[in-house]
Amino acid sequence: MLTLQELYETYSKDIYRFAYWLSGNPSDAEDITSETFVRAWFNYDSTKMETLKAYLMKIARNIYLEMLRKDQDHAPLEDHLPDRQNSMETSIQLQGELKKVWNTLQMLNEDDRTAFLLRVEHELPYAEIARVLKISETAAKVKVHRVRRKLLEERIRKEENE
Repeated sequence: MLTLQELYETYSKDIYRFAYWLSGNPSDAEDITSETFVRAWFNYDSTKMETLKAYLMKIARNIYLEMLRKDQDHAPLEDHLPDRQNSMETSIQLQGELKKVWNTLQMLNEDDRTAFLLRVEHELPYAEIARVLKISETAAKVKVHRVRRKLLEERIRKEENE
C-alpha cells in the first residue's frame, strides 16, 4: 500500500494540471489538488476505479464541481505564464495559441471539456473516462471526438481570418 507521501509525489503534478485546466485559477487548482489527496487518503479502501489516477481525477472533478456550486465567480486564465525555455517571440506565439484553445474549451460544457482533458492531457482510456463521468464508453468517445472537431474548426476559421 502506498503512503500518502508516495501517492502525492506520484500523482500531484497530474492532478494539479487537470485542476488548473478545469478551474483556470492557480490557487483553486492548488486547493483542489490538496483536497483531492486528503479525500483519497481517507477513502482509499473504497476505491472502485481500475486505476488510481482515474480515481484521483474523479475526486478532483467532484471537488471542482462543488466549488462551482458554492461560488459562481470564475477567474480568467492569466496571461503571464511564459515558457522560460523558449524565446520571447515563441512564448508569445505559444501563449496566443494556448489562449485560443483555452477560450474554445471554456465555451464547451463541463462534461465535454472534462472528457477531452482526461483523454488528451492525462491519457486515460475511454472506459475510465466513462466511469469518471458516469456515461457509456461510446458517449465518452463521442464527447472527445466532438471537442477535437470543434478545436480543429476554430483553428481553421481563425487561420482563414488571418
